[in-house]
Amino acid sequence: MATRRKPVKAPPGAPQHDHSVLVLQGGGALGAYQAGVYEGMAEQGFAPDWVTGVSIGAINAALISGNPPAKRVARLREFWELVSSGVPLVTPAFLDPMRMAFNRISASATMAFGVPGFFTPRVPPPFLQPDGTPEALSVYDTAPLRDTLRRLVNFDLINEKNDTKVRLSVGVSNVHSGNSEYFDNRDRIIGPEHIMASGALPPGFPPVEVDGSYYWDGGIVSNSPLWYVLDDSPNINALIVQVDLFSAKGELPTTLDQVLERAKDIQYSSKTRFNTNRVKEIEGLRVALGRLLAKVPAKMHRDEDYELLAPFAQYKRNITIMHLINRRLDQASSAKDYEFSRGTMQMHWQTGLEDVRRTCAHPNWLNATEVVDGVRTFDLAE
Repeated sequence: MATRRKPVKAPPGAPQHDHSVLVLQGGGALGAYQAGVYEGMAEQGFAPDWVTGVSIGAINAALISGNPPAKRVARLREFWELVSSGVPLVTPAFLDPMRMAFNRISASATMAFGVPGFFTPRVPPPFLQPDGTPEALSVYDTAPLRDTLRRLVNFDLINEKNDTKVRLSVGVSNVHSGNSEYFDNRDRIIGPEHIMASGALPPGFPPVEVDGSYYWDGGIVSNSPLWYVLDDSPNINALIVQVDLFSAKGELPTTLDQVLERAKDIQYSSKTRFNTNRVKEIEGLRVALGRLLAKVPAKMHRDEDYELLAPFAQYKRNITIMHLINRRLDQASSAKDYEFSRGTMQMHWQTGLEDVRRTCAHPNWLNATEVVDGVRTFDLAE
């Protein structure tokens, strides 16, 4: 018989919602920020009971849901120290003016030699491989990631048949249909291949076969899983922590490299910003529809148009979306999503942790923890 989680008294300032949902987008090396955010959530007493991710967000999500609470931060740190061990540059403060050069060396090393425990260059390269073979479809081999996931993630824990497990949902792009899909441990057995499929960004990484179909990185279609959470659970009562690895706001670039970086920020943050705005707009329309339908005479309740619209007005949402945005570091470049040096990883991690602490210390945090009808958004760390 499935065991249910015993109620635990929440610490002061903890959310009053029924669920805490962590929404993690893709962003490669920037994903260390997400690990810091999780550490902060656990520290503040509202670790998520549902984690949904895309690409690097899916890997972090698996590390969280695939370990017991006491081991999650340690497993996240083990992964991030592993993938940042190739060029473990930690420059002292007096060398800060040179950090940009160090970061470019690190990014170049990633392209040339791969990332430990993550991916390695194909030898011979793909253009020398026979057409149609898996080796011809990507620049890098991600077999090391499979071994890393098997070692650091307890997939038996992810797939337990009880109500105490953390729900895990990872987004992918179907190579055949071009549609976004989600692998969810609520309705299927999750293995390393599902996580790898979510992070299979072409042409760097090969498509991953799952049940006879091939999948690429979920960020190709949408880099934020927020819509999946809301569409799947329209009546959810939750604090949703949405972690954005690319900042929509930014200054006018002054160099060509900053142009490339800024374009990447806009490209990957635009859908996230659009999704959040649309959620609030649709919620307002849904509430207005409910008021309008309440004025319709009872004799028309069997009208086909009424029956079609009525379900959309019956959702009862109590959602607070807390935004945490990984804002630009002074030493960042257009290669920031594949710059895996130890020093940069530590900065991203610490920034995520401090953003959660700053959010929870903000005077409006108590308002954000309250359960209120409708959909609200907060960006308190800014």
